[in-house]
Amino acid sequence: MSLPIDRDVRRFRQIVKGKVRENLKKYVAHGEMLGRKGKGVVSIPVPSLNTPRFRFGDNGNGGVGQGRGEKGDAVGKGKGQSGEGGAGGDAGAEHYTEVDVTLEELAALMGEELELPHIEPRGKATIEAQKSKYNSVRSTGPESLRHNKRTYLKALQREISTGGYSPDRPAIIPVKSDKRYRSWTTVDEPLVNAAAVYIMDVSGSMTDEQKSLVRNAAFWIDTWLKSQYTGLERRYIIHDAVAKEVDEHAFYHTRESGGTRVSSAYRVCAELIAQQLPPAEWNLYVFQFSDGDNWGEDNNQAFELLGERILPHVNQFAYGQVESPYGSGELLGQIEAKFGSQHENLVCCEIEDREAIYAAIKTFLGKGR
Repeated sequence: MSLPIDRDVRRFRQIVKGKVRENLKKYVAHGEMLGRKGKGVVSIPVPSLNTPRFRFGDNGNGGVGQGRGEKGDAVGKGKGQSGEGGAGGDAGAEHYTEVDVTLEELAALMGEELELPHIEPRGKATIEAQKSKYNSVRSTGPESLRHNKRTYLKALQREISTGGYSPDRPAIIPVKSDKRYRSWTTVDEPLVNAAAVYIMDVSGSMTDEQKSLVRNAAFWIDTWLKSQYTGLERRYIIHDAVAKEVDEHAFYHTRESGGTRVSSAYRVCAELIAQQLPPAEWNLYVFQFSDGDNWGEDNNQAFELLGERILPHVNQFAYGQVESPYGSGELLGQIEAKFGSQHENLVCCEIEDREAIYAAIKTFLGKGR
């Protein structure tokens, strides 16, 4: 039977989701609006959301519901409070309430708002593996799985019920009927492996603002991919004239300078796929972010690596070109001209500013590959 409080909670959650949906584009564009990110939960500031609460007055001071009243007495009349300064005529700033939203809910809202199709995994997506979960207790089993706490409690209950327990001699010796053992159930789950490889140009022409754009885009891409796969492996590659694989922190905080050789990043990515992420077993997604600048003599080598060792093996290769005052911006047009008509799994877009992240995510994830 549903209690009124349960209906109120559901209604409140619906209001929260509605507010998040209304402001989704703002959250995507301005990643700093997202608060703490816990395990599976993110804190989001929701505007103009007030939760009801009781306010109590001082006892003995009278008021509504206190003491006797006569017909015609004013209701709610009380003492005013002094404050500094005169009365203002302007409205206050918009108020925000932080609410916790699970990443699953966030991904669902993003999918609905951007009309993202569900991904159809390839590789081992249809193969199922059996996995054991220890989630119950039974009275028989091997000694290696004996549940000592449950066994002790059962023995203690028996001693007390039969009158054999003495506080002066609290020793408890379990008998065979007291013993309890951990038990398991076997469940089938699909063997789906997915990996997202992020490539970012960190040469001198990439500013902190461009890196911030990449960070926002990567968070929302991760959120969607995690909702589509039971597990998601993430790898990070940075490059200027030389590329290397790094951890997530280094990916977002490394400051480099110098020239740009895109081929160095493609080579590291191709080696990573060949050695650690075989395409027959993994659903692979590569997201490259750059300001479109590359050393001209490097293009042939870069395009050879991209066309022969990356594009044939990935579910999707997404290239996002961020606006930079220093980059030439030529790489996007060159990639589209070279591979656009040959590879359906290639997606390119420009990300001029923060507001363009929203459209870029729809472009990257809108094919459902």
